[in-house]
Amino acid sequence: MDEIRINVNQLNEWAEKLHAGDRVLLSGTVYTSRDAAHKRYFALLDEGKSLPFPIKGAAIYYAGPTGTPPHLAIGACGPTTAGRMDPYAPRLLDMGLKCMIGKGQRSREVCEAIVRNKAVYFCALGGAGALAAKCIKKCEVIAFEDLGCESVKRLEFEDFPLIVGIDCSGGNLFEKK
Repeated sequence: MDEIRINVNQLNEWAEKLHAGDRVLLSGTVYTSRDAAHKRYFALLDEGKSLPFPIKGAAIYYAGPTGTPPHLAIGACGPTTAGRMDPYAPRLLDMGLKCMIGKGQRSREVCEAIVRNKAVYFCALGGAGALAAKCIKKCEVIAFEDLGCESVKRLEFEDFPLIVGIDCSGGNLFEKK
């Protein structure tokens, strides 16, 4: 099967057309977030404050990029294990998060939230962070700079290669049929 080219701002129209196993080349604005940033998101939300980026329709990449070499927009930027964000994902999905990118399986609660919100979970290739960095054209720290590599960054993807891991119909690469 050929790869499907999608821009992040097209995820609403594409989400219901995607199936577990589809190969996607994703372009557009994506935000990095890992454990420490997710904890801070919840503290902000619990205080009635806004997140550092608009969550509705957003895509979050579970990654903590390395330092940036002079010839690239970002250092190695491979995915981290998505399951570590499972306690946070359902609430963010219910708030409008459209897409998560990481590696590994997700909890039943996250799978249910993906279906309920017509969202998608993409898997990125682990161990290929330097190669993935070539598909990232811009990187800007937008929040929690004190977290270093785990700060929240706004990235611009260009044809970033992904596989649909969990689709909004409940299709799941990690479950035996």
